[in-house]
Amino acid sequence: MKSAFQSFLLTLRMIKVEHSVFALPFALISAMVAGGGIPPWNRLAWILVAMVTARSCAMAFNRLADRRFDQANPRTKNWPLAAGLLSTEFVIAFIILCSALFVYSAYRLNHLAFILSPLALAIIFFYSFTKRFTILSHWFIGLALAIAPAGAWIAVRGTLDFAPLLLSFAILFWTAGFDLIYSCQDAEFDRQTKLHSVPSRLGLRTALIISNVCHFLMLLFLLAFGYYTSLGLWYFLGVVAAGSLLFYEHTLVSPQDLSRVNEAFFTVNGLIGVLLLISTSLALYL
Repeated sequence: MKSAFQSFLLTLRMIKVEHSVFALPFALISAMVAGGGIPPWNRLAWILVAMVTARSCAMAFNRLADRRFDQANPRTKNWPLAAGLLSTEFVIAFIILCSALFVYSAYRLNHLAFILSPLALAIIFFYSFTKRFTILSHWFIGLALAIAPAGAWIAVRGTLDFAPLLLSFAILFWTAGFDLIYSCQDAEFDRQTKLHSVPSRLGLRTALIISNVCHFLMLLFLLAFGYYTSLGLWYFLGVVAAGSLLFYEHTLVSPQDLSRVNEAFFTVNGLIGVLLLISTSLALYL
């Protein structure tokens, strides 16, 4: 019988909590630009709580919703919930706790953040079902992560303006692009189980081409965000560096060789977010 602490650690492993680094830097970029620098520490703390809890309950819900598919997929059958190492009841309790903490953190930030928090949860939960009926699921997960910069802007200013939407669109296309790469691994499984994805419907080559287009659009929106908010040279150097990393990411995979997908998906994309956060910080403070 596992202790609650052991189950908690297994849940963190299942949702890969360390991958919060994907959207978190963009939320911090948005918050810093909205406030002209690092927000007050109490506000920053609640933004971090909101970000981590939103992603955690979204990922846990996704694993719960996809449990039967994970059990049937050779790539995922050993994941904690699929393998029976975690109980459904514990994962449900984890989702409820994280959702409650997310709503409470939004309440502590401001009225608009609190009012919109149920909508944010609805969007991130809805993504888990999209693969059952549309190949646009890659863009739905992009939408789920795109909430981050818009939410952080609201957390700082109490309003939603045009600037964070440019950053949100950048996140949407960035996420869709790397999810297209990641989902190439499951193209055959998706076809067999009648799950919808671009790789399973249109083939790996087409999926990787569309991924390239998505990442090109990401760079355009990043440039537009920098121009609209009058960020300086350091920011644009960061965008150029991010573009170089995206180019490198696409050299790691091909329709004939997906052996380096994890390096492309996790390592490179984690570096992109951190790099852009550093370049934005330099632009604001130098």
